[in-house]
Amino acid sequence: MPGRSCLLFLLLVCAAPVLNAQKIIYSEPERDDSRRMDFEIVGKINGNFLIYKNNRNKGSIVALDNEMKMLSKEEHDYLPNDDRLINVEFFPYSDFAYMIYQYQKKNVVYCNAVKIDGSGKKAGDIMELDTSHIGFLADNKIYTVVTSEDKSRISVFKINSRNKRLYTMTTVLFNDKLEPLKRSVHYIPMEERNEYLGEFSLDNDGDLVFSKFLRNNNDNITMANMVVKKAMSDSLLSYPLNLEARMLDEIQVKVDNFNKRYFLTSFYYREKRGNIDGLYFFVWDKKGMNTVIEDTSVFSEDLRREARGDATMKGAFNDFFIRNVVTRKDGGFIISSESYYTTSRYSNNWNRWDYLYGFPYNRSLTNYYYSPYMSRYYWWNGSRSTSQAVRYHADNICVLSYNSNGKLEWSNVMAKSQYDDESDDDISFQLMNTGGQLHFLFNQLERRNNLLTDFSIAPDGQMNRNPTLKNLDKGYEFLPKYGKQVSARQMIIPCLYRNYICFAKIDYN
Repeated sequence: MPGRSCLLFLLLVCAAPVLNAQKIIYSEPERDDSRRMDFEIVGKINGNFLIYKNNRNKGSIVALDNEMKMLSKEEHDYLPNDDRLINVEFFPYSDFAYMIYQYQKKNVVYCNAVKIDGSGKKAGDIMELDTSHIGFLADNKIYTVVTSEDKSRISVFKINSRNKRLYTMTTVLFNDKLEPLKRSVHYIPMEERNEYLGEFSLDNDGDLVFSKFLRNNNDNITMANMVVKKAMSDSLLSYPLNLEARMLDEIQVKVDNFNKRYFLTSFYYREKRGNIDGLYFFVWDKKGMNTVIEDTSVFSEDLRREARGDATMKGAFNDFFIRNVVTRKDGGFIISSESYYTTSRYSNNWNRWDYLYGFPYNRSLTNYYYSPYMSRYYWWNGSRSTSQAVRYHADNICVLSYNSNGKLEWSNVMAKSQYDDESDDDISFQLMNTGGQLHFLFNQLERRNNLLTDFSIAPDGQMNRNPTLKNLDKGYEFLPKYGKQVSARQMIIPCLYRNYICFAKIDYN
């Protein structure tokens, strides 16, 4: 096993120097860009930064230059301008982006796509990817779209769950020109009342992988399978997880394209609704068609002491959630998790069972199409605040590095304490992978001001708090968890400025 200093992150091609954030440049907010505006950061297309905005049900795409000055604003009038628009997603390439959107007209839901150029303009005809006939008004998206890491494959699928005992999953695989390669229909037995489908991922070969699991009385996972749909196959391959006496929390699925592996990871318990004991790993090798790792990593007393915050030693990780899984070329992997919870004076405090095992895994009585992604972590909606006096907390971040055999190499805890009332939009963090380091960007309260803070971790586990970001102007309230890495060394983060939405570009030189 090479020394720690030789560990490489997935995106690392060669050793990179230590990178520090050098400069922040802000865009000018437009008059209509109130905090209630819906938006999505599209990406960097032909050197321009594209932002999708939806104001009063009217969609437009703004192109910003390298100085974050507006170059153009393109109205997309073909998008439905009323409640018929269900969902909009973007899949960026270097010189264009696909906008894939869903809308309902009468009793038909359409899944369409259009190519967008570097100016935000429509650069081709509208392409109809699929349609669904339904007998109700859809308020959640019918189709789920996932793309491979190299963006050579795109999968569009829908899951009809009207028959609770037998789901019907329809998948359509496309290449990067949105030419259909394979359409399949699969029937998935759901033999138990509390069986669910989890996270879906697509590898560079076009193979779709996801989890299927059973929650015991809507609590912990007591049985689980990894399910694989080969790109050109009409059948599903199912591989059971050997949980023994362990119970799992929320299963994360990650594709390691370089090593042709699938990772399924979760916190685990030894007793129902007990304390989190550690991490469970299931690693599947595509080439050998076999399990290479199925093991657990127990959290040590020292790690619990460092991560616990105000919790007890035994319950140190009970409020933690896995946020990122980063694979490395040497077969190792890095997992980051964050402490997240709420408090309230007027009602019972939030707990992970209410959050994880109710929404979004509920089964609607009227919406017969089931989506494993009913909420989008990176989709902003400034009107989400609740009427109750709820305080949202996002505290310590724990980062763990494991080698290719699943053995712990190092661990680190970033101490932070974040909270906000009525909304969680400006708490939590965003991860930036510059190749040689992982950067964790989040707001930190200093002298009554929230300042955007940058902690970085090197391949050997050394953690540094980087100098205060340059051009960190007062009056800008960063929303880092909605940020998006748009190139190897650039990130766009939305901000609130005088109750308007604008965007900040961070350059790593």
